[in-house]
Amino acid sequence: IRSPAMNRRNALFAGHDEGGRNWSRFASLIGTCRMNGVEPYAYLRDLFISLANGHLAKDIDALMPWAYARRLNESKNELICE
Repeated sequence: IRSPAMNRRNALFAGHDEGGRNWSRFASLIGTCRMNGVEPYAYLRDLFISLANGHLAKDIDALMPWAYARRLNESKNELICE
């Protein structure tokens, strides 16, 4: 119940129609992280680092939360095998 209440309070201050749309995109991204078992803060940190390092826009699928979850699982499996 906490998440909808927080969203209602935060969305109140979107300020503009475009701000509301941006907030909904951000909330959707956070929800997608949670559905894929990804910690949102870690995902966003990695996303912004990748974008700052010049990740190509044509390879946007590699930046999605489900791809991030797959990379995390692969790296965990590599550590277990070593």
